[in-house]
Amino acid sequence: MLSLALPVVFQSLLANSLSFVDTLMIGQLGEQAIAAVGLANQMFFLISLLFFGITSGSSIFLAQYWGAKNEGNIKKVMGISLTIAIVGSCIFAIASFAVPNSIMHIFTRVPAVVEYGSSYLRIVAISYIFSAVSQIFSTALRVVGHAKTPLKVAIVSLTINAVGNYLLIFGIGPFPELGVAGAAISTAFSRLVEVIALLVIVYRKHPVLAIREKSAFHWNKRFLNNIVPTCLPVILNEFFWALGMTAYKIAYSKMGINPIAAVNVTESIGNLFFVAMIGVSNATLIMIGVKIGEGKMTLAKVYAKRFILTALGVGIAAGAFEALFASTFASLFNITQQVRQMAIYCLYVNALLLPIKSMNMSIIVGILRSGGDTRYSMFAEMFGVWAVGVPLAFFGSMVLHLDIWNLYLLLGLEEATKLVIGLIRIKKGSWINDLTNVH
Repeated sequence: MLSLALPVVFQSLLANSLSFVDTLMIGQLGEQAIAAVGLANQMFFLISLLFFGITSGSSIFLAQYWGAKNEGNIKKVMGISLTIAIVGSCIFAIASFAVPNSIMHIFTRVPAVVEYGSSYLRIVAISYIFSAVSQIFSTALRVVGHAKTPLKVAIVSLTINAVGNYLLIFGIGPFPELGVAGAAISTAFSRLVEVIALLVIVYRKHPVLAIREKSAFHWNKRFLNNIVPTCLPVILNEFFWALGMTAYKIAYSKMGINPIAAVNVTESIGNLFFVAMIGVSNATLIMIGVKIGEGKMTLAKVYAKRFILTALGVGIAAGAFEALFASTFASLFNITQQVRQMAIYCLYVNALLLPIKSMNMSIIVGILRSGGDTRYSMFAEMFGVWAVGVPLAFFGSMVLHLDIWNLYLLLGLEEATKLVIGLIRIKKGSWINDLTNVH
């Protein structure tokens, strides 16, 4: 578990740490710049969740096929994953480049925020395509036991991003002072470096993942009938979950610029403490999936129980640290005392909910998906977000007129609902499916 989880934790921690630093640097330009970049990045948030859905779906099959030593179907899964991810990223890239103002108007009508956000979107759009390819190959490398490789590449890429942000946002030395646009240029360049490095490494050192023949893109009906019904719910799950989180942002935006700025600060800090859960859920999916591919169903069920307890412990520890350091991190931002206090209260609420969120990650993203029970995991996620969370977000912000931290607490009902639904399924034991017997 540690060999799979720790590289993912370190990579996520590095990414979120540098995202935190980026927010700090952009924050020096003022609260409108923080709000603008946070809202503009909802497009990348949507597309990254689509990528996560694709990679989560492909991981189910990659793990089971790796356990069954079926290299031919591993390449076919890679082929179909790349096709969907690249097509999806192109759609988002074209929209971000062509109509950035319209995208920003979904969230706000404040002219300065729209202008900042639009300039950021136009530049960063091309990087969506780079990220599509990077995500697919990074995930595949982790499944086949090379989790340190994408970590090393990410260290280089994210360092370039951080240094580039510093140079281009503030105009250090011979570099022009570009502000928000400088952050976008740095982000796009670092993602280009990442995808080039990953492709070179895969094609030189990992032939099992390197697609060299057209056969990887030839999928017969039987293969598709096995892949699509399992993967499609995962992709739809992540995409509509992302839409739900975007709906939350729209609800927050109805409360004014200060709550939006506080939320963006909260998320940049809170994500630092969420990384351990990402690592555990990633290890959960791979380890249980491999055991199912090997035909060890009883051991898979034992692993499921162990991972739920592990996730609970990780969530409690992460929540304690987040609560302890909430005010310290919030004090680093160049924001008003009112916004800072909002962010601190939101962080306390988020820390309280982390143990539940952690178990949900392992159950929905790890256990249920590893067994191919993706339709039920989609039901659990979608019911929690759209039947509970989104209605409460708008009811709390527009009818009850709650403070942002009280709204955060109210939205904890979404996580509690998902936990109950997920545990019921785990207890029944009907989530395990061997998906390796179709060629």
